[in-house]
Amino acid sequence: MRDDLSGLMAFLAVARRRSFTAAAAELRVTPSAVSQSLRALEERVGVRLLQRTTRSVGLTEAGTRFLSRLEPAMLGVREAFESLGELRDRPSGLLRLTLPRYGYQEVLGPRLAEFLTAHPDIRVDIQLDDALVNIVQQGFDAGFRFGELVEREMIAIPVSGDIPMFVVGAPSYFATRGKPKHPRDLRDHDCINYRSRTTGGILHWGLTDGGKRIDVAVAGRVVLDDAELVLEAAVAGLGLAYVPESRARRLLAEKRLVRVLDAYSPTLPGFFLYYPSRTHVPPKLKALIDFFKLKRRR
Repeated sequence: MRDDLSGLMAFLAVARRRSFTAAAAELRVTPSAVSQSLRALEERVGVRLLQRTTRSVGLTEAGTRFLSRLEPAMLGVREAFESLGELRDRPSGLLRLTLPRYGYQEVLGPRLAEFLTAHPDIRVDIQLDDALVNIVQQGFDAGFRFGELVEREMIAIPVSGDIPMFVVGAPSYFATRGKPKHPRDLRDHDCINYRSRTTGGILHWGLTDGGKRIDVAVAGRVVLDDAELVLEAAVAGLGLAYVPESRARRLLAEKRLVRVLDAYSPTLPGFFLYYPSRTHVPPKLKALIDFFKLKRRR
């Protein structure tokens, strides 16, 4: 039974990570131990669950079906163990979180040390990903995303204030191209576009005009799928950028960037902590929820 459990945990980790090395790091064992556990599991069930190549790991059809049944069952087992922590009055266990890099920098990162100090039996595994992920299928306990991106079936609590958005450009750019006075003027400017890693599409700039939200499709010679690089490109004078105020604050203070179209720049809903709706919230997740609720009240 113990060997079966090791094999199941190894299978879940490899299925999530698509890597023996990453799965071994998550389980705190060696890659060879993960491989041995999986080999024993496949021999036990008599079916190949994983498709291995020299460069990648994928699920077979049997593996995919097995995973769909195994995940909810193992979630129940994990919650049963974690519920024992309630008897000790000390939340414990591994808390798996997903959030974009900006969310870590603005929300979680500055508060993480305080949270871990308050809960010494909790460990965190954080995946930084700008793309939206299915936290249930991927085995995450919770995620942090902008409020407008959180799926309706999730429970969500605000963990930051609203986020002002700015249109910015470098002084060198404005010296040759001038400054736009109205959103319609953007058609005559080079704008640095951001490609969503979730949809693969180019994101429109959400501006306001007369109190109404307008989505502006801008054009330019540079497209990037990394928000930090968008800012660097703007500093280099490659075009205008549409960015959160906090990300551009230092560069604005140093006058390496200049704001334009302030009268048309919106304030967007901030970050939310979200998690699946279920009857029993594990103590480790409840500790995180309570921590951020307390921070919001202060």
